[in-house]
Amino acid sequence: MPATVQPLTPPAGSDINFGAVIDNVDLENITVIFKNQHHLTPKAQYHLTQRFDPSSTQYGHGKTIDAKRSILHPDLKTVPHQPQVQIIGHGSIDSYEGLSNFQLKHPHHKTFHRDAIPPEEDYDFTRFYRWHIDAALYEYYPPKVTTLLAVKVPKGRRQTLRYDDGSDETLDVPLGTTAFVNGERMFEMLSDEDKEFVLGSLELSESELPPIDQSKIMILPMVWKNPVTGKPALQIHPSAVRKIHQKDGSVIDDLARVREIVYRLQRPAISPKHVYVHDWEEGDLVLFHNRGVLHSVVGAFGDDEVRLFRQCNLAAGEAPVGMSD
Repeated sequence: MPATVQPLTPPAGSDINFGAVIDNVDLENITVIFKNQHHLTPKAQYHLTQRFDPSSTQYGHGKTIDAKRSILHPDLKTVPHQPQVQIIGHGSIDSYEGLSNFQLKHPHHKTFHRDAIPPEEDYDFTRFYRWHIDAALYEYYPPKVTTLLAVKVPKGRRQTLRYDDGSDETLDVPLGTTAFVNGERMFEMLSDEDKEFVLGSLELSESELPPIDQSKIMILPMVWKNPVTGKPALQIHPSAVRKIHQKDGSVIDDLARVREIVYRLQRPAISPKHVYVHDWEEGDLVLFHNRGVLHSVVGAFGDDEVRLFRQCNLAAGEAPVGMSD
């Protein structure tokens, strides 16, 4: 049955004039788009995000984005009056939410890929920047959900996303899309042998920001259980993984081999037919299950193309649950 949205019917004697009932929506791996949310304040965005984890009050990366050496530092600006909400995008912004005359920088794949698309092809072609889960993976537990609000979206052109991994696969994408893949499908597509491997192994994520407090490094399952349905999702942060702890007690610590294994496990589920690329419109609010999907920034902007978004995710009150728990 198709999903439906109806105004909330007030009970007898009530005069409420707010609320809605959403019916026939699959919440197992939630990625929901709310249209026309131009009016949503940073405070309301924070409270919406917090409803999925009431114990959480702090931004998912804590204060690490304030460190000059953080990988996220160039990409985010914090809303001064609502520090759990971040401003992301591209271009020069005169004034927004208490900040004046600031510059945003959309992440470009050339800062993360060894072999980048040549500059002369950069306008028409792009790549996934990096598939990831919104998570510090150091001291703070991965957030349960992320909300992403489009405030200003440049329009008028599309790009061809190239996989450039020998497969010749491509994907037509809107400029500056956010791409999503399903962690449960990623698990389902594994061979029986690989399912056994990931169910019996752990991912060790290691921060690059010295000094490192060993007690804050997290060892997490590769497969996370959906707390409602019990279904398994393959949730590996591919750019943060450093070692794999196997169920027999041995550790795979050769980084090249670790990356080769993770690529083999994840690559089938990021083929074009399994990727959702959202065509952003101003006022779109996307809420997604951060422990059930992976996502990636996409796109290369020109100097005159301005993109302005707000993002909120909160460090969770507890760790993801593995299938053996």
